[in-house]
Amino acid sequence: MISGQAYKLVETLGLEPHPEGGFFRETYRSDDFIKGEHLSNKYNGIRNFSTAIYYLLTADTFSAFHRIHQDEVWHFYEGSGLIIHEIDPAGRYTKTVVGSNIENAEVFQYVVKGGNYFAVELMDGNDYGLAGCTVAPGFDFVDFDMPGRSLLLEKFAQHEGLITRLTRA
Repeated sequence: MISGQAYKLVETLGLEPHPEGGFFRETYRSDDFIKGEHLSNKYNGIRNFSTAIYYLLTADTFSAFHRIHQDEVWHFYEGSGLIIHEIDPAGRYTKTVVGSNIENAEVFQYVVKGGNYFAVELMDGNDYGLAGCTVAPGFDFVDFDMPGRSLLLEKFAQHEGLITRLTRA
């Protein structure tokens, strides 16, 4: 159950539950499109030039491991820092914290490379963290892949603890 500032943000910003966990609302979708023949073969069909969302995590949830084709730019807004756990196709792990404590190596913006699996959780189990995510070409749920725990463990057994903790089944 969310409360306090997190609840206020969900209400004020009109956020809805996201399939990967947390809450979101699309804030921008470009009016212009890129034709499918001008995109790499990763994409099936046309895409908007760009899309953007608000994304909120609360202390009782996490963003489960998933991936999209596009690079995704994370922008930190307020609350707790957000830990982005990233596994590239070769199995290399990277941890980045988007937040406001730059003296402690947190960054205001970070780019998750398209095709990398990633999961996100709050620093220190604090109340909430609010970020924005921008994607180009624009996001479409056909580009979204959230595999189950067993598939990720087959591919990346060396990250068993992390995958087990940040997947739902």
